[in-house]
Amino acid sequence: METNEHRTLTESLTSCYSDWVHDALDDIPDAFLITDPAIPGHPIVFASRGFLAMSGYASAEVLGRNARIFQGPGTSRRSVMEIREAIREERTLQISLLNYRRDGSPHWILFHLCPVFAPGDGHRHVAHFLSVQVPIPKRSRRTLVVSTTCRDALRMDADLGPDLAVDDSGLEVEEWPEAGEREKEKAASVAGEIVSALARYGKLASRKRTGVVLPPPLSSALNISLGRIKQSFVLTDPHLPDMPIVYASDGFSSLTGYSRHEVLGRNCRFLNGPGTDTKVLNLIRDNIKAEKASAVRLLNYRKDGSPFWNLLHISPVRNASGKIAFYVGVQIDESSKA
Repeated sequence: METNEHRTLTESLTSCYSDWVHDALDDIPDAFLITDPAIPGHPIVFASRGFLAMSGYASAEVLGRNARIFQGPGTSRRSVMEIREAIREERTLQISLLNYRRDGSPHWILFHLCPVFAPGDGHRHVAHFLSVQVPIPKRSRRTLVVSTTCRDALRMDADLGPDLAVDDSGLEVEEWPEAGEREKEKAASVAGEIVSALARYGKLASRKRTGVVLPPPLSSALNISLGRIKQSFVLTDPHLPDMPIVYASDGFSSLTGYSRHEVLGRNCRFLNGPGTDTKVLNLIRDNIKAEKASAVRLLNYRKDGSPFWNLLHISPVRNASGKIAFYVGVQIDESSKA
């Protein structure tokens, strides 16, 4: 039986590209990963055969997980922070990185990160991030000799993450790899090939999907921050027609049975049914017009038609200037509190 998590990972690519995209990506032999910043935890949604061979992991062991699983005690925190900053700013980055294989052995790679924009998207929406990984051969390392008086300072600095060894003369040798132009050009070339393949298989010529106009996407940084919240909730945009959902948490999908792609761009009324109290709905509408919060008990319906009592809390979310940017609706299944 397909789980919500598996369905979410599969739809990450097939919602933007044709069903043949996996076969097309499988034909590219290089090592690369594709991740989705809109899914909580920013997980891996595709791992190439080249990457799996290089890392020793099986596909099932990496899909759905954050790429931090490949880091270890020698991975530079400074480099990791640079990668996070590039993701937040949605820009390309090339950086040398010490990663670890499944068997625990370390290996240096040139890590080439770039944003992948949704096809046919006039808003320049980052749908995924692509990371191409090119091994750095030993020939491209440089050696730095450090006096023994610096030994403790180096070992205290967890950000450096070098391989340190004491030679016969009592000097410490730090090997810090540098990717050559060959590795940099290869990574950029592979990234270009992958992005071109994705563009060829793009199927969103417009932002319309089964009659639903999708809302402008949230930033990658906001998606990643919201993904850390475990509760069932949605964000709606009161400035768009019909106040559509612009973000839905994993908890919401688990509670209602609807995937994120099935609810984005829709008003929350699809949760209502024959037993939903219209008086409560009118109270919610009045409070939204008055820019007030609501706390109500509402009978809602899951995707399979089963009813549940929703302890619904709706609050305005204001921006730095004090204006309402979104409304957040938090859903609690009453039966779960019993």
